[in-house]
Formats: sequence, C-alpha cells, structure tokens
Amino acid sequence: MEPELSTREHSGLLTDLYELTMAAGYLQTGFDARATFELFVRSLPKRRNYLVAAGLEQCLDFLENVNFTAPEIDFLRRHPVFRNIRDEFFDYLAKFRFTGDVWAMPEGTLVFAGEPILRVSAPIIEGQIMETYLLATISFQTMIASKAARVVTAAQGRPVVEFGARRAHGAQASLLAARAASIGGCQGTSNVLAGQRFGMETYGTQAHSWVMAHENEALAFRHFLDAFPDHAVLLLDTYDVHNALREILAMGRKPAGVRLDSGDLVKDSRWIRRELVRAGWNDVKIFASGDLDEDKMAALMKAGASIDAFGVGTALATPGDSPHLSLVYKLVEVERDGNVRGAAKLTTAKVTYPGAKQVFRFSDAVGKYSGDEIALSEEPERNAEPLLVQVMAGGKRVAKPETTLQARKRCLTSLTRLPDRYRQLRRDVSYPVRYSTRLKALLETVKRLVHRAKSI
Repeated sequence: MEPELSTREHSGLLTDLYELTMAAGYLQTGFDARATFELFVRSLPKRRNYLVAAGLEQCLDFLENVNFTAPEIDFLRRHPVFRNIRDEFFDYLAKFRFTGDVWAMPEGTLVFAGEPILRVSAPIIEGQIMETYLLATISFQTMIASKAARVVTAAQGRPVVEFGARRAHGAQASLLAARAASIGGCQGTSNVLAGQRFGMETYGTQAHSWVMAHENEALAFRHFLDAFPDHAVLLLDTYDVHNALREILAMGRKPAGVRLDSGDLVKDSRWIRRELVRAGWNDVKIFASGDLDEDKMAALMKAGASIDAFGVGTALATPGDSPHLSLVYKLVEVERDGNVRGAAKLTTAKVTYPGAKQVFRFSDAVGKYSGDEIALSEEPERNAEPLLVQVMAGGKRVAKPETTLQARKRCLTSLTRLPDRYRQLRRDVSYPVRYSTRLKALLETVKRLVHRAKSI
C-alpha cells in the first residue's frame, strides 16, 4: 500500500466501504437527489446527565478539503466490489468536493438524547460519503468533553489539567482528547503539541524518574529549583511524603507547588497544608494526580482533602465508564425533482423522526434551562434559544472558526445555567426534552406512507 493512502488527512477514503458502494450505486442508477442527514445520540450513557458537543472544527476542516487523489481512485478501481461500476463514478471522484450546507450546535453546547448535533443537506452522494468521518470525529470528542465536564464539576472550582497523552489510543487521539477536555472545562493540558496547535495552556511538573536519577531527594529538588525557580512543582511521593517535604522546608527554598501522585491523598494533603502554613508558605499549591476520576475527586472533596488542583489522565483520554456513544447519522429528508419526502427508520426501538430539525432551549425566569423542544426547522421560532446555527453553505464556512477557549467558555457558562439536579454525578432525573406536535404528526404521516407502499 502506498503511504499516501493511509496518511492523508483529508482523504475521501476515510470512510466505510459501504458509503462508497452506495455512492456508486446512486450514480450508476441515476438516483439524483438532495438529502438531509442528521447526527444525534439515541440515548445518553447511564452515567451521563448531558453531553458536551465537540469536534465540529475538525469536521468543517475535513468537509472543506476532502478529495480523492489519483492513487486512491486507482485503489478503488482495483477493488473487486467495483468490478461492474462504470468509469463515470471514478471520474466523479476525481472532481469530488463537498458542496453541501451544514447546521450544527456550536462546540461547548450541552446536548441531550435525540437532539441533532449536526445537520447536513447536500447531494445524496456527498452526504453519504461524509457519514463515517463525521460520526467518528463528533463521537470521540463529545465523549471526552462530556467526561471532562463531570471531572471539572467534581473539582468544585479547582483547576483540572488533562494528563492523558500517554494513555490515549494513539498520538492523534491524544491531541484531540486534550482539545475536547479543554472544551469540557479543563484549564490546560500536559500535551505540548496540543497546547501549540489549539492555543491551550500547558502544564508539567516532574516524574519520579527525576528524583530516582539523583543520589538523594534533596539534590533532586535543589537541581529542579535551580533550573525552574519560578515554576517548580516538586513530586513528594517517590519514597516518603513526609521526609520529602521536610527536606524541601529545610532548604528554605519555596517551590511553586508540590504534587502527590499516590497514597492517602486526604491525610497527606492535610498534613502538607499544615506544614506549609507553619512555614509561612501559604501560597504553595498542592497538586494531586494518580488515576483520578470524578468519583474519586468527589470523595476527596467530601473528606476534606486540602488540594488546590488536579491532574487527570486515563479517565479523560479513555473514559472507561462510558467509552462510546450511541451516535447515529440518519437520513431524514429526500428531495427529488422538487418533491420533498420525509424519511424515517421505523424499526421497533430504533424509530427516528423525519424532517430537517431545530432544537429550542427554554429558560426560566432566572435564566436556568427548563427544557428543550425538538421541532421541524421550518416551524416558527419559540421564545427560546435555537441551538442549531448554519456553519457551512455550498461547501464553505460561513462563520469564522472559534477557538478552543471560546468553546470552553460556552460549556462552562451553559453548565452554570443547568439546574443542579442535572449536574449531579448520579443520574436520578432526566432533563426534559419533547418533540413538537408537528414533528410527531410528520412521523405518523411517514408511517402511513410506508405502510401504503408495502400494500401496493
């Protein structure tokens, strides 16, 4: 295989094979239509009261630049499944560009089950080929951002730094996980490239290997303070936490902070705080890390741990409690020869609603979110906030790209407007989401039409 086929960022081959077979089928059979697809989560994971939309920036970049190169098209020509496909399909791919329109929830928006995060209206072949990339990108980053929001909530106002690069499923995943974690509320990341690429704050302390490489802890601490007099965060638990802190205090050289990566974080952090205060070092920060997640952090806070900031890695980059989302990309409308037809999946337990949609978010008298309504996009606006905004027209962006910091601010602001009962780590109640009367009626109409077609 030629390297270009597997490494090109905007390759049209970044899709499932059946997307391309359907595309070839549409072209070869003369099925010319404009289609609307919507991307949404069927149901929330058991441990999620809400999701945080993320990944849109990478999706728009892909849609603006996706194409097929000559070697990629030759690869498809040689594939057995395309043996009977005429040359016009491969000629079409050689000129392929995405020309559709896209509406989406801005990154950092809170999302609930059934609500379209993204809507694509395009020639059906274009919309079909884009499915795999859009699903993978939105799913991964939304999953991470949603976990990050829970972790940040558990920190109760204390900064959280994303430490997951070494646990992520590959280098590219580590970058996008850091980005998504920032959107979910994390203050920064340990991933230097993510910091450079996405404009994020980067943080680092020292590893146990630094201490172990020196003949003794005191020398290790002294050398680090010599190199980083203003930013040194010293790791205390390589050998013995109490002895390590006593050595630092005996030197009389105040670090910016100290870090605990194991042990009894409640007991040790409270002891460290007392000793720091006794020395007059009230501004030295206590940083905690070591396989932390929102449940452990909440327990630490409840037990009175004296911690100023957290580093969270594995739980953010690979959230084991909800490692995937039931994200789907479904056809909701087809237009052929000027006739528009709603489309819906009617299988029991997997029913989807037809028609291009908008989501309206209502607020109470004090500005707290009170519930959402999923309606047809053509319905009159409510006294509520419409969540889907147009981000692409004719295959080109219609708005300036947002920064990760802007998306983070949107998420944190939205969380302050979400009632406390929905921000809890437990899932005791569900945020109210309803479907409009007209949307329900359209679903019934589609059901009747499908039933009638079966009878013919």
